[in-house]
Parts: sequence; C-alpha cells; structure tokens
Amino acid sequence: MASISAAVQFTTKTSYVLPSQKFMIPLDWKRYQLSQLINKALSLEKPVPFDFLVRGAILRTSLGECRAENGISEEDTLEIEYFESILPPQRVTTLPHEDWVSSISCRISKHFLTASYDGHIRLFNYAQEPVRDISAHQAPITSVCVVPHSELTDESVLIASASHDLTASLTRVSLVPDASPSSQTLASLHLHTSPLSSVASDHTGSHLLTASWDHLIGVWDTTIPTQDEVAPTSDPASSSDRKKRRKIANEADQERAKRKGPTTVLKSHTARVSKAAFLPGSNKRAYSCGFDSTVRSWDVALGACVDTITVPERPMLDLAISPDGHTVLASSTDRTVSIFDLRSPSLTSTVGLLMHPATPSCLVYPSAPTHTRADATSESTNPSQVLTGAYDGIVRIWDLRSLKGAVASVHAWEAPKKILSVDWVGEVVGVGGEGGMEVWRVGQGERMLQVA
Repeated sequence: MASISAAVQFTTKTSYVLPSQKFMIPLDWKRYQLSQLINKALSLEKPVPFDFLVRGAILRTSLGECRAENGISEEDTLEIEYFESILPPQRVTTLPHEDWVSSISCRISKHFLTASYDGHIRLFNYAQEPVRDISAHQAPITSVCVVPHSELTDESVLIASASHDLTASLTRVSLVPDASPSSQTLASLHLHTSPLSSVASDHTGSHLLTASWDHLIGVWDTTIPTQDEVAPTSDPASSSDRKKRRKIANEADQERAKRKGPTTVLKSHTARVSKAAFLPGSNKRAYSCGFDSTVRSWDVALGACVDTITVPERPMLDLAISPDGHTVLASSTDRTVSIFDLRSPSLTSTVGLLMHPATPSCLVYPSAPTHTRADATSESTNPSQVLTGAYDGIVRIWDLRSLKGAVASVHAWEAPKKILSVDWVGEVVGVGGEGGMEVWRVGQGERMLQVA
C-alpha cells in the first residue's frame, strides 16, 4: 500500500540552498530520508548529513508523527528548515595533569592552553607535547584567557590569568622553541580582597574584566606601566578614590612585574561574582552573573549597572554571550542553563531553559579559528549552537532552536569527576576538569578536523 504524502517547503540559512518549490514527501519519512533527498536534489559529490527543524523543534520522528504532535492538518504545507548535522564528537587525545584543570583555551593556533589548581599555566602543541610550564600564581588558578594584541607576533602570545591568590596576571609567552626567556610576567593586577573567579578580554585586547568572590568586577587596561601603580603595602579595595592611584618611584629592577590598579570598579552584585564578559565586538558593554541569582548588564564607560535580571534561588556559575550579541546564557546550581534575549525591552525573565541531570558548570559558544593579533579577522559562527560541561562528566552540544534535548553528548570522564571548563574553536573542543584535559573533535556536515 502506497504511503500517504504531504506538501513540504524547505528553507535553509546554509550555503546548500534548494530552488523554491514544494515537495510531496511520504509521511513515514524521517531525518535520514529527508537528508538523502536534499543531497540528491543538490547533486552533492560528497554526502552532507542534515538535520531538520519543524516549528522550533528538531525532527526526531516521522513527518506524520510530527504533524500530529503539532496539530498540522494534511492540507497545510509543512515548512521545514534544514541545517548541517553536528557529527558525533570523537576523542583525539588526553593531556594528563597532576592537579585539576580549572580553565582551558583552544584559541592559540595549533596549541592548547591550560590553567591548573597547582598554580601553573601550561601550553601544549597539537602533537600533545608540552611546550611551556609556567608557575604563574602561588594559589589555584581559576581562569585563563588569551589576550589579542596588535604588538604581538605569531611567535608570542599574551595570557591573562586569575587566581585564588587575590590577583590576576598578564604573562607574555614565547612560542619559539628554546626561546630565552620562554615567558615573562609583565604585570600583576591588584584590587580584590577575595579569590578571583574569572578573567576575560575584549576583542581588541585593550581591556580586561576580573570577577571575584568579593562582589566586585575590575576593569583594566592592558598597557604595561613603567612604574608600579599600586604600592605593595596598599589596600586598593579599601581606597576611597581608586582613580587617584599612587605612583611608586622607579624601581632598580625594571624586569619585575609591575603592579597595576583598575581603571574602573563595577559595584552592584550582592554576592560572589562568577563571571564577567564583554559584549562581543565591544569594550563599552559587559554582562556578569553571580551567586546573588542575577545577570547584570553594565555600561563600562560609566561604571554603572544598567539592567538586572533576577531569577530567584538560581545561583549562577558561568555566562556566555552569543557571537551576534543577541543572547546571554547563564548556568546555575539548579541544573539548568537559562536563556535571556538581549533584544527584549526588559530583561526580566528567561525565554528558555536547557535542562541537565547534573549541575552545568561551564558553557561556551563555538568560535571560528582565531589569531592572537588584535587586527586579525575571524569568521562568523553559528549563534544557535552552544556547548555545556557538567558535574556528571558529560559534554553536551545544544541547538538553541530546539530545547528538548542535546543534539550530541560525550562522556569526558565518568562521574564523580567534574568538568570545570570547556572551549570550542572551529572543530576543536577542549574539556578541562578533575580528569585533566580532553581534546575532542566535532564536525558539521562533511567537515572534520584533523589533529596531528
């Protein structure tokens, strides 16, 4: 008996565009048959797997079941958006560490950067060989980021790190083998009176944000002063006027890391600040989240909080801003990731939740392969995709157009080893936590990274 068919109109935002026409599709078809149809209609030489979006949900059943679930009559034309499937992630390698890996970055070309609870920053190349091992802090490091800088070459990078030792640091690291010195701490950043939670750079590398357990957010420029701006015995957190920073006489040892003070201090949180980050492409607007169950928007130039989202009894652990600047995601201890639409006139509530069986500790949007120079260009990324890591040792990839479940997941480690940090650059996924560091590769369609 012939299968019943229905009219379907396909749309896409990818480069694989079909002519505008209607197709009569059997209602018992599922994703695989639809993907074959798209490939055949486009005469693709290499098969490209596609997924399909129907009324805000990824198609996981037959078309007939989907129509019934959504109350679509047989006379109505079904509009389906298709996009490249995310291929199942594949483990590339494991980079063992003696202590927990609290923060990672895959944003140095052909290298992996890690920060650990033993106070060390480490750099590995794609051959999994250790390139640098830097004792950066005297206490656990909580966060690390690459700072783009126009004065740097492809032979060195500038790294910012934040620690439980109440400071952040700027360190220049050489990528040249046998370079001397292989690294140099240029400046230490002094403001906070409690452990730091995070450090983040703007897109130009001219400014940093630090977040701390002391409820404060520090705003810093990345220029290296010739003299200390903060005296070793001073307490900048208790200073009544931070703009009047004390200048110390020129030291005999000019190679010593200079002590910097903040340009601005952002005050509004009433509990530990977990993360602060600039809006992509801007150093004038920033967002933060914290244990006071809020996400806050900041006018950095004015040093003022301009909007607050309060979600009762949902302490926030991490925050990510979409590449297009339209959405903020915040993970929390209630095992959810909250989604906030920044285009809404009033950021008063979530527009969706990503439910997890364990606490999601970290999250990141994918970014195109980048360079360490501030004048380097980068490609756009998909603002609908996001990666989360959780305390159950599982990494999940989500498509924000369908919130019912992750589109892919992998076990980095078995519980109770927790994931503490994730990064996603191109097709490289880095996972850091209590099991060290894992490197995975994830591709879309026909593309897949090859890591030596």
